[in-house]
Amino acid sequence: MAIRITKDKLESIDITDTFQGEVSGYTSGGADPGNVNTIDKFSFSADANATDVGDLTQARRGPGGQSSTISGYTSGGYTPSRVNTIDKFPFAADANATDVGDLTQARDRVVGQSSTISGYSSGGTNPAAVNTIDKFPFASNANATDVGDLTQARSRAAGQSSDVSGYTSGDGAAPLYNVIDKFPFASNANATDVGDLTQGRFNGIAGQSSTISGYASGGGNPTNVNTIDKFSFSADANATDVGDLTQARSFVAGQSSTSSGYASGGGTSNVIDKFPFASNANATDVGDLTQARTGSAGQQV
Repeated sequence: MAIRITKDKLESIDITDTFQGEVSGYTSGGADPGNVNTIDKFSFSADANATDVGDLTQARRGPGGQSSTISGYTSGGYTPSRVNTIDKFPFAADANATDVGDLTQARDRVVGQSSTISGYSSGGTNPAAVNTIDKFPFASNANATDVGDLTQARSRAAGQSSDVSGYTSGDGAAPLYNVIDKFPFASNANATDVGDLTQGRFNGIAGQSSTISGYASGGGNPTNVNTIDKFSFSADANATDVGDLTQARSFVAGQSSTSSGYASGGGTSNVIDKFPFASNANATDVGDLTQARTGSAGQQV
């Protein structure tokens, strides 16, 4: 969504939502079955296979993904030891990532969210699940700070982002694998429980975001599922089941364009699934990653 501002003879300015992309989705890191450092890129304007456009600084699985308007970020992960690395790679050119900072603690199975000015890494494992919400700036290369707590320690959950809040959905302590947590971007504060997914699940749920709704796709409990859940950003409420992925799978990476959600990889799959935001419908297979992999991070521009 873009707001166009014009006053007298001043040049027009576009103010665009950060989280949804208009150009490309990215899938970074993961395992195949060994850890990989691959950064894949696929088009939002045409359904096509991904291309390998660069490398992370470390081959790792289970990181979180964040996106500014100009860069993708991959935070945390397992190398085969847990790391606190925050990697950054440019959207304007196909290039390798650079190490630009550290999370407050080394952890994998991290959940990622993005505001217009900051990246967030919530939850994760070190070695038990944690409830930490870390925040790092997009404007400069710097370490993250601990700015709040989830309602429960969790990992392998899905991350969603509205204009004003971050969401962490699924996983957690049994039997509460369905909790949707919400925390504010405007201030540093703890998350609150604002609703439930349609089914309790864990094992790497993919998160997607439109301008008005959050989506949680895939995962398992314990069997893999193909469910696409949708919940409102404007009101705190439970999710509804609005469609299916083409394959039941877990440890999937999620990406969001302005019109569609994407679920890439997961398990032994290289499939890139796409589903519409404008209507409730099943996903379609629109391309392949360069390699089948699990536990990757998703970004978009």
